[in-house]
Amino acid sequence: MGKFVIKSTEKGVRFVLKASNGEIIATSQVYKSMDSCKKGIESVKKNAPDADVVIEED
Repeated sequence: MGKFVIKSTEKGVRFVLKASNGEIIATSQVYKSMDSCKKGIESVKKNAPDADVVIEED
C-alpha cells in the first residue's frame, strides 16, 4: 500500500505520495502550513480515486 509523506522545506511543507516499493509517484506544491498540506492530501484522496488519464499533445 502506498503512503503520503509530509516533508518540511525552507519555504513550508509539501507531501509526496510513495508507492508500496518506496518510489515517489507524486509530489505536491509547497504549502505554507501543515494544516494546508494535510488538506491537500485529503483533496487528492477525495478527488482522484477514479480520475481519468488524459494525454495532451503540444
